[in-house]
Amino acid sequence: MTASMIITLVIVIAMVVAIISDKLPFGAPALIAAALLVVTNQVDVATAFSGFTDKNVVMIAGFMVCMAALQKTEFMGKLRQFLGNMASKGGYRNYVLLLIAIMVVGNFLSGTAFYLLVLTVVSAIPYNKALPTSKIVLPAGMATGFGAWLPTGLAFYVGLVASLISSAGGGDVSVPTGKVSIINIVSSVVFLLWSMVAYKFLPDNDISDLEEGEKVNLEEKTESKLTKTQQTIVYAGYIILLLSMTFLSKIPGEIGYGIPAVVASIFLIAGCVSFQELLGNWFSPLMIMMAAVIGVAEAMSASGLTALIGEKIAGILGASPSPFLLTLVFCLLTSISATFTGASFGSLFIFAPVGIALCLQYGYSPIALTLACVKAAWINYFMPIDGLPALAMGMGKYKITEFWKYQIPLWIMHILVVAGLATILFPV
Repeated sequence: MTASMIITLVIVIAMVVAIISDKLPFGAPALIAAALLVVTNQVDVATAFSGFTDKNVVMIAGFMVCMAALQKTEFMGKLRQFLGNMASKGGYRNYVLLLIAIMVVGNFLSGTAFYLLVLTVVSAIPYNKALPTSKIVLPAGMATGFGAWLPTGLAFYVGLVASLISSAGGGDVSVPTGKVSIINIVSSVVFLLWSMVAYKFLPDNDISDLEEGEKVNLEEKTESKLTKTQQTIVYAGYIILLLSMTFLSKIPGEIGYGIPAVVASIFLIAGCVSFQELLGNWFSPLMIMMAAVIGVAEAMSASGLTALIGEKIAGILGASPSPFLLTLVFCLLTSISATFTGASFGSLFIFAPVGIALCLQYGYSPIALTLACVKAAWINYFMPIDGLPALAMGMGKYKITEFWKYQIPLWIMHILVVAGLATILFPV
């Protein structure tokens, strides 16, 4: 191992530890790591901070602003109201409809705010023998992660896959959103079918400790803060985004990557978003993390560290493992690491570049493996350690055995679906 590899490895490990410890604001560890790589002369400034001008990062940043505008429309209010109606009714049929409704809303909302909203509302529903809240909480929480069927909901995944491959030396690639959508839709169907079966053995308990005045009324109508004209502009802009993502590979040059930023600018001019909202989304901690880790990944590749780790894993897998086995192994490594560390980005950018290097070594296309790793970084729910799984277990008052009985089979099926379909849809 060379001195350059050792220095890069120390910086990478320090960054991952900082992410796991959660002592610094989200995104800061990757930004600091990029700066340290420059100061220690591992890469130049242009390489370390290349992610901030990466076409995929620019595209996703524009989407972040546009989604913020969409969430202020009456359309989102009606979706929220529909979700509340389903949650307040009893019966197995409404249990299924509730999960479908949450997944549909997941095409427009995501992240911590979304699952907090769903879990808070569902756990506060008065006990109903026809549909006990303890049978809803865990599946409803998990349903928030099984949306993203539309091209706009896939921009983050598609952009991250392309950026990782490029930074790891795989060149520019085009990732068809239609194929990624198929993976998400099949995953959602598997989740729904499993949840329908799991309903039979999920516990029947009254879990609500809230007083009547503390119960959340999700059926309450919420008025949009946008005028009718502004909402029309947002809907039209969203249609443009859908079309641009669907036909991104057919738009000449890199024009398609700039369309979200143009639409976001129109929203700003029309007053659909404020300048503060634009800045808050464009330079959000998520975008800073994504942009900064691209430079770190390039530094790992340039130092030879990625190739070295790949050689060690290749020695275990053999001379020519099947594309599915290779994809499955790195999918599992990423998921297990993200589960126990709580660092989805940290786990992803450690294992994905290594997997990409091995794909290039074996002569395989790295798209399937990279996409599987990107998805696996957020398939981190078989242990109640952090975030959504921990909150769902606590609010649902599940025993660990009840939690595992539902989560572990779902996790296994999800991993197999992602790894299998990625390999089939993106062959070598």
